[in-house]
Amino acid sequence: MQVFPSAGAGTLNLEYVKDMVIWTARERPESSLRDSELVFLGHGIVAPEYAWDDYAGTDVHGKTVVVLTGDPGSATRDPKVFRGETETYYGRSTYKVLEAARHGAAAILMIHEAGPAGPAWEALVNRWTGPQLELAAPDGNAARSAIEGWITLPAARSLFKQAGLDFDALKAAAARPGFSARPMGLSADASVHNAVRRFNSPNVVGVLPGTGHRHEYVIFAAHWDHLGRQSPAAGGELLPGAVDDASGVAGLLTLAQSFARTRPPADRSIAFIAFTAAEAGLLGSTYYTGQPLFALRDTVAALDLETLHIGGPTRDVVVIGSGNSELDEYAREAGLSQGRVLAPDPNPEQGFYYRSDSLSFARSGVPALFARGGVDDAARGPAWGRQQFTDYLAHRYQQVGDKYSPDWDVRGALQDLRLYYEVGNRLARTRRFPRFYPESEFRQDHPP
Repeated sequence: MQVFPSAGAGTLNLEYVKDMVIWTARERPESSLRDSELVFLGHGIVAPEYAWDDYAGTDVHGKTVVVLTGDPGSATRDPKVFRGETETYYGRSTYKVLEAARHGAAAILMIHEAGPAGPAWEALVNRWTGPQLELAAPDGNAARSAIEGWITLPAARSLFKQAGLDFDALKAAAARPGFSARPMGLSADASVHNAVRRFNSPNVVGVLPGTGHRHEYVIFAAHWDHLGRQSPAAGGELLPGAVDDASGVAGLLTLAQSFARTRPPADRSIAFIAFTAAEAGLLGSTYYTGQPLFALRDTVAALDLETLHIGGPTRDVVVIGSGNSELDEYAREAGLSQGRVLAPDPNPEQGFYYRSDSLSFARSGVPALFARGGVDDAARGPAWGRQQFTDYLAHRYQQVGDKYSPDWDVRGALQDLRLYYEVGNRLARTRRFPRFYPESEFRQDHPP
């Protein structure tokens, strides 16, 4: 990718993998930019409920929008802005690329800032280089921007310096109401070449029929895919995905075995689903909720095993995306029976709920639980637990290091599976449907 002043001389070359990763969702052999004007658009968000519109008064047709990661609240941790430190869906890259396309942008470049507990640049490279998967679309995704991509923070600073703009000052301004988009006086050239292949990838489903109300379903879920291998440009090594999410699939099979042996059998049916293509944007669960095997109105809840806790027992259990439904209380009570307390998400600014298959169900009106062991290690305390999780995100999450080791301590995983079993067993033996909380962003009409 080349970036140059709209008027004048001097070209900045952004190197693939080192400085940026770009791709296209369009089903065509080539997609490109030519002399596309760059506009800094803050966080690239239109959120009427928060009285926020970064696109207001700006025509971005044919232009390249440059946006920050996250949302203004999660960026500043200001409790009066959006949901404070808890990231909303508006902070996700999946939202930002679609919003840019809706406004006619030719391209979007998102600035990667990991923060103290966020994914490393290497994780983004592994995710966004090599083959990219999309659900089949009638128009071949022609409405998407020609180029989508990420740039590193150092590359972004170089862009702003070349434009004569103060990155830190504009970043701070972008988190305040009333921010106005800023033309950068730069233009970009870029192109990508595709080999398009169409194929089917299955969701894998198993069902234990209920004895009384078998038309109602409790769903346990995990995703069986990972990232395969790195692209040759990134090194070509295998990305095992042992924790994310082979551990969840192992847990799914363990729970299926446990429920098959449970007597008497549950009143409601229990489905166990291993989704495909979660790492490609929750494609398997998105497809399922659009064309469900079991009517969503009869689906009691989805319990998502999005990675298990590899380590010793913890004194706490964390509900990722807490505050959305009464499933929080189910998890709290199951945790108390284990002597554990329900703890707040230690990294709410990362928006992990929006990266999980839980999101597909919640957005379709089905309460979904994503719980895991917390950071308060029973033997070594919370400081050690936090350090372990931070180290995992920095050095193993979506990287070569996420591999199985025979010396894994799986007592924490078994503790979490017992909690999931208790929650699922309770849901399968009651007539009640858990409800969304009134303040949940996912609240919809649901069976009583």
